[in-house]
Amino acid sequence: MLQRSGPLKGVRIVEMAGLGPAPFAAMHLADLGAEVVRIARPGQTFPLPIDAKYNLLNRSRRSLTLDLTQNGDVDRLWQLIERAEVLIEGFRPGKMEKLGFGPDQVHARNPALVYGRLTGWGQDGPLAHAAGHDMNYAAITGAIWGLGEADRPPPPMNLIADQGGGAMMLNLGILAALTHARATGQGQVVDAAMTDGVNLLMTMQHGLAAGGAWTDRRSGDFINGGVAWYRCYKTGDGKYVSVGCLEPQFFAELLALLGLTDDPRFADQYAPNAQAGMMDALTEIFLTATQQEWCDILEGSDACFAPVVSLADASDHAHNRARGSFVTVGGIEMLTPAPRFSRTQPDTPTTGDAGEISLDEILEHWGNNA
Repeated sequence: MLQRSGPLKGVRIVEMAGLGPAPFAAMHLADLGAEVVRIARPGQTFPLPIDAKYNLLNRSRRSLTLDLTQNGDVDRLWQLIERAEVLIEGFRPGKMEKLGFGPDQVHARNPALVYGRLTGWGQDGPLAHAAGHDMNYAAITGAIWGLGEADRPPPPMNLIADQGGGAMMLNLGILAALTHARATGQGQVVDAAMTDGVNLLMTMQHGLAAGGAWTDRRSGDFINGGVAWYRCYKTGDGKYVSVGCLEPQFFAELLALLGLTDDPRFADQYAPNAQAGMMDALTEIFLTATQQEWCDILEGSDACFAPVVSLADASDHAHNRARGSFVTVGGIEMLTPAPRFSRTQPDTPTTGDAGEISLDEILEHWGNNA
């Protein structure tokens, strides 16, 4: 299974199998129709104790296992790279060069190839060769500093650096470079460092700080828990709801639905010295009913409200069901590809163990479309 439907149908990609954000990037491109071949090492396995089919980062594409210490397999990889438009690798700097497939070597044989490199620290800089994970890469950008309660920053899930600042920035860079390559025949290297990506994601905060509107304190600013009307509250059944009514008209809607329009504690939405009192009042109010009871009152209104739903319950939320945000494949519930397209909607993804593909199968298809 190489050919898929979607807006990227026909884009030929070689992915050097790895962990974390690089597989996510390849998965996303494959979800959108690209023909991705995942190059695995002999004996390479998923490092967590679950069946490979649950490693959904490997969905929507098949693998070819090659031993790059063997000349025959080196030649096989070259046959693919010479026909590909994009190569994705997420190793530490220098690893691909040691294997004999660095950018200079590859571009000598395929000048139009887009060479996507995804690392935590980037291809250069004093930390370039150090080990790390999502939290470490995000830690030097200010992103984690502003999260959580006042006593310490939390270890966030790997959404900030791995997926947001890493994989999604890599894919944007790949598609930009691919547009250039198709127009000019000139490929190039895309150096996607997660630190660079997260720094870019912090653009608004830097602007607010420069303008004197950001204190840079945990639970001290308007979108990190420092105000009463942009935070989560516990409900009477031990669950949580989120309130995010930044604008006055939405704040007024919340007050009206809670019966607080004439309460003097809420007279000045933005007053710094009023926030603690409003927080105490809302904390007390939301404890008087269950999460579902608050949904019955507030959900769907302009109060900027939503229940805080667990991972296990996300697929059951009415909005996610209506949008078809989840699909079951091979008995596994997973997320549908995003974003949506009006003309070139992608195929349903596969599970994480779509299986091996032979070189002959790939060349039969790519050889006819090179």
